[in-house]
Amino acid sequence: MPNKTDSHRPIFPLAFIELFLSLGLILSACEVVPVPQPTQGPTLATKLSATDAGASTQAPPATGQATPNPAATIASSFPDPAGYEWTTLATGLDQPVDIQDAGDGSGRLFIVEQPGRIVILKDGQALPTPFLDIESQVKSDGSEQGLLGLGFHPKYDENGLFYVNYIDLNGNTVIARFHVSASDPNQADPGSEEDLLHVQQPFPNHNGGSTVFGPDGLLYLGLGDGGSGGDPHQNGQNLQTLLGKILRIDVDQGSPYGIPADNPFAKGGGLPEIWAYGLRNPWRFSFDKANGNMYIADVGQDSWEEVDFVAAGTPGGLNFGWSYFEGMHPFQGQPPAGTQFVQPVAEYSHSQGCSITGGYVYRGLSMPALQGIYFYGDYCSGNIWGLLRAGDNTWQSQLLFSTSAKISSFGQDEAGEIYLADLGSNSILRLSPKK
Repeated sequence: MPNKTDSHRPIFPLAFIELFLSLGLILSACEVVPVPQPTQGPTLATKLSATDAGASTQAPPATGQATPNPAATIASSFPDPAGYEWTTLATGLDQPVDIQDAGDGSGRLFIVEQPGRIVILKDGQALPTPFLDIESQVKSDGSEQGLLGLGFHPKYDENGLFYVNYIDLNGNTVIARFHVSASDPNQADPGSEEDLLHVQQPFPNHNGGSTVFGPDGLLYLGLGDGGSGGDPHQNGQNLQTLLGKILRIDVDQGSPYGIPADNPFAKGGGLPEIWAYGLRNPWRFSFDKANGNMYIADVGQDSWEEVDFVAAGTPGGLNFGWSYFEGMHPFQGQPPAGTQFVQPVAEYSHSQGCSITGGYVYRGLSMPALQGIYFYGDYCSGNIWGLLRAGDNTWQSQLLFSTSAKISSFGQDEAGEIYLADLGSNSILRLSPKK
């Protein structure tokens, strides 16, 4: 779930969030930070740009997906947010924690409900029968467990395959594949489940949950560090566990999946599924539809929330620093000399917030002034920020909306319009031009 709770804390502690620097958090893009010698302490040293780090090429598109456009429109500044509003699309849901579309031209939205169901919204109305109901096999304690993520195969309109991320009755992560019913496009076949991956969870929190196909057609999976507080098992930096990582697997090859040849540890040195590491609880990451750039929101411990950025084409193996660093700030332990970390491109302190929820880059048509702005928010306050990348690889983040929503997730439809899930009112909201 999108929280930073430790085992002794309630689900989402309440706090009021403002922007770290409300009119301009300026940082370098995808900065790689070599760590100095141990005697110097874990301070920041020489910084390399994303291009220096090997991020100069675009990721190849998957078959059937639009080719990323590196010259896609990006707003040069933030528009006046008074011209936009969040309007209620649907109510009466049960703990909505994810919003996805099938990419099949149907215009449907699929809402993941934490207790173990997926509900279809069609023309803004919830269909009476769930698309999928696996509540009997999902452990959902009202905190960070449950059915947490959904991803549709890039060729879903041809093969009917989709993937879910849930916590089973033993408290462990399951990545499973299902097939849509042969007779009803609004019903999945519950008997079609094929388990791809099981990951043992030592604690009930920090489960991650994002289940996202990238522009390369591969499945990316976000897993938290295993929970408790302070990463007691040091999973974030341990390459022999899948916890505290983003995984990358090929669901079209192998049984039950294949390892992409260019995964950073495909030939050894770490578990082959690992694509990136040093993460605490990556609650929602996404790819820009226009260019394939990746944005990761990593929930912090006691002091800092962060947004990480990976330019399209960057090789895997990036280390985002947890638990040596929380955000850009030393947290615990001394990194080995020469270790390289990727700094966040935005962060805010816990004097201003507590639990980040990652979103999407706006690529819709109804609000052209928002083109290229990445939206992210905070569960505790309902505040929503925009993040812009300038041509010189600097970043600006600005508070755009103060809402009363408990933002558990953002969503994006096939047209690139933006939605959010409000766990407080059990509703789905859509960003629209103000009438």
